[in-house]
Amino acid sequence: MRKPVLVLLATIMLGSVVAQENGIKNPYKKRPAFGFAFTFHDFQTAQDLKNTSLNQVLKDKQWYKTGRMSPGLALSYFQGLTDHLDFMARLGGTFVSYPVPDKPQSGNDKLLAELDANINAKLLSDKYWVSPYLTAGIGGSQWSGYWGAYVPLGVGLQINLLDQAYINLNAQYRVAVTSATTANHLFYSFGVAGSLFEKKEPKVIPPPPPPADTDNDGIVDSIDACPTVPGLAQFNGCPDTDGDGIQDKDDKCPDVKGLAKYNGCPIPDTDGDGINDEEDKCPNQAGVAKYNGCPIPDTDGDGVNDEEDKCPALAGPASNQGCPEIKEEVKKRIDVAAKNVFFATGSAKLLAKSNKSLDEVAKILNEDPNLKLDIEGHTDNTGKPDKNQILSEARAKSVLDYLTTKGGIDPSRLVSAGFGQDQPIADNKTAAGRAKNRRVDLKLHYN
Repeated sequence: MRKPVLVLLATIMLGSVVAQENGIKNPYKKRPAFGFAFTFHDFQTAQDLKNTSLNQVLKDKQWYKTGRMSPGLALSYFQGLTDHLDFMARLGGTFVSYPVPDKPQSGNDKLLAELDANINAKLLSDKYWVSPYLTAGIGGSQWSGYWGAYVPLGVGLQINLLDQAYINLNAQYRVAVTSATTANHLFYSFGVAGSLFEKKEPKVIPPPPPPADTDNDGIVDSIDACPTVPGLAQFNGCPDTDGDGIQDKDDKCPDVKGLAKYNGCPIPDTDGDGINDEEDKCPNQAGVAKYNGCPIPDTDGDGVNDEEDKCPALAGPASNQGCPEIKEEVKKRIDVAAKNVFFATGSAKLLAKSNKSLDEVAKILNEDPNLKLDIEGHTDNTGKPDKNQILSEARAKSVLDYLTTKGGIDPSRLVSAGFGQDQPIADNKTAAGRAKNRRVDLKLHYN
């Protein structure tokens, strides 16, 4: 029977230790306080709840009448564990005819002594003038030689009056642990409590005055090499205005980021083309990035740069896109030769009378090895278009073969193509027109 009391004492000691450890972190933790309270024990309502139901008890409207309650007094002790948890111990006594289970009631009122330990979980801290809370704990009782243990469960309301003085209202349902000697009952208390100890305010020692820092750069004057100008710790308090890692006194361009190699100035761009000298292969001549800072090249030196020159290896005027101009005399010789190329009817076989003209073409090409020639074959509209297309291609190819085999012209300088009947230069309705449309066009060019 004495075990609950021992457990209660251990809980009180544990609560005190926890409270001491948490004091610093919880500014509104309750200081140790003592109080007294008027108490009321109600065994009858608890019995009614057991025998009927909560609804019936409320309906009977007897539970709140003081006539069925036994008044008493209690001493209490409070100790804050945290801002929201308080330890509460209570020692109380009341004269009552205790309904010991399975024992006949004597009808004589005797002293019921109770000691319990509780934890109050507060909704609000002691910063506020009122705080509701839930309570739970463990307790022990003694009545006329009967020892018992119970668990108090309930709610409460704390009302702050002054600093560390307050009213405490509490209602509990006490659940019997030792059912042979203890009865379930309701418990109410109304009391006041206050701290008997003054709150110890920590002694505040004013900090020493900070060392002088005239320029407010975080570096004290005693170690600041530039005490009147804000600067950086890495330069002993001297500034680096452009943030390039070179302090201003050593920086020839203090307002522009640069490199130590150039005394704090950016990499130079001598020719002003936007490409710095370290990457510019022509640092003294403006150019473009595509050519690493050099101007667009003009390989043939004709004044037309290679990007716009159709003949970058041959000098020619800009009016002809950088290519040499073909002499009018040469053009006429080619035109005459083209009009004297003949084939067998319906065939790609060159007639012998064409040889003189084709030899003249080969001569022109050999006189200027840079010239190139396009050979285009055409037919009239006699016959089917697909056959005419094939015939035109074959005739152009025959001319190409003659120039390479008989004329000794490199095939890479020649291109042949056939256009069938699609590009007439005369009316196909007449014999003369059809004769003009059956032709080979020869086109000289340099690109």
